Amino acid sequence: MKLLKTIGLAAIVTFGAQAAYAAGLDELPPDLVKRLYDKSMLDPAQPIGVTPYRDFKAKRPPPWTIGYASSYAGNTWRANAMDHLLKNVIPKWKALGLVKDVIITQSNLNDSTQIQQMRQLVDQGADAIFVCCSNPTALNQTVKYAFDKGVPTFSFTGYLTSPYSVNSSVNYQFAGYTIGKAMATELNGKGNVLVVEGIPGTSASDSQDRGVKAGLATAPGIKVVGSIAGQWTDQVAQGEVQKWLATHPAQLDGIVVQSAAEMGVLRAIAQSGRKNVKIAVGGELGALCSWRKDPGLISAAYQVWPPGDEIELSFDIMMRTLEGQGPKVQSILVDPIMLSIDDVKAKLPENCDPQTSSWWEVGPAKWGQDPAYLNQFFAHPADPAAYKP
Repeated sequence: MKLLKTIGLAAIVTFGAQAAYAAGLDELPPDLVKRLYDKSMLDPAQPIGVTPYRDFKAKRPPPWTIGYASSYAGNTWRANAMDHLLKNVIPKWKALGLVKDVIITQSNLNDSTQIQQMRQLVDQGADAIFVCCSNPTALNQTVKYAFDKGVPTFSFTGYLTSPYSVNSSVNYQFAGYTIGKAMATELNGKGNVLVVEGIPGTSASDSQDRGVKAGLATAPGIKVVGSIAGQWTDQVAQGEVQKWLATHPAQLDGIVVQSAAEMGVLRAIAQSGRKNVKIAVGGELGALCSWRKDPGLISAAYQVWPPGDEIELSFDIMMRTLEGQGPKVQSILVDPIMLSIDDVKAKLPENCDPQTSSWWEVGPAKWGQDPAYLNQFFAHPADPAAYKP
């Protein structure tokens, strides 16, 4: 595994109308800012200012009640994230006496429903709320409503543009750029490529899609011949790619697809009978198993959102904030992970199942939770599991 690095200069940012001063990004190590917050490789809407939670203290002592206003449950990524939450994260924090309950709602991609559910969670006494992969602007008034009631909101695997949310993820635009450029290199700078994005309108999908297309554009001989939405769901992506292939008989050389939809794309290509199509794979173990069995599929895979690690990181950040550790910036970013075929061979046996719906978890220490890394983002860092009110 390799951490991906990028270069560039980071701009000093401000929160509201405040003048720039030694806070926020200015407090982070310059090499970290240069690597992950370079504005030339960052979604321009990604919030990177100072947070209003610098001096926040929870309105009640623990154990706390947490609300998870999930926007969607219908893909393997969400299922694996939920499984990790229920089996690992919640039991850990309950055993420590810091969490009383986690109330989970589902809105099935309906912003109005999610807004209503978030307000109900606040009104019913939640001490904090976290969301995933949501519309970056639709929830902003509700996030402010929660803030005014003393309830912080946390967003993982995608950002909210509200200054009152704390976000955690990779830099999706850079990750997408890396994946797109890798595909262009894979095809020796020439060929027809289909782009399969996730759920349009969500920040993670839009940011990564923008980066993918910019990466592909580094090679003038690459032509994006189609762009379709796979909805981060294998079954949806399979159907959409099959329909696209049926109406586009011309040469297709590569497909760049956002997880969790690569298994659907692989099935659609196999059923179409098309040969020698390079397909970008991410973190689904079934897709990685297909790569293990066919090493010529691609040269490298990129894990940009391991579900269990993502939800665990967000929960850690939330607990630190409730404990008064004071996050410094609105978005806590981590490095994406490149996987080689040797990594995959070391993890998956030769007789692995290409239909498995499990995911590659890189582990908390590699996904932002190493204290030496995460402590840098807090004004008063401490082990959140050792908190005593």
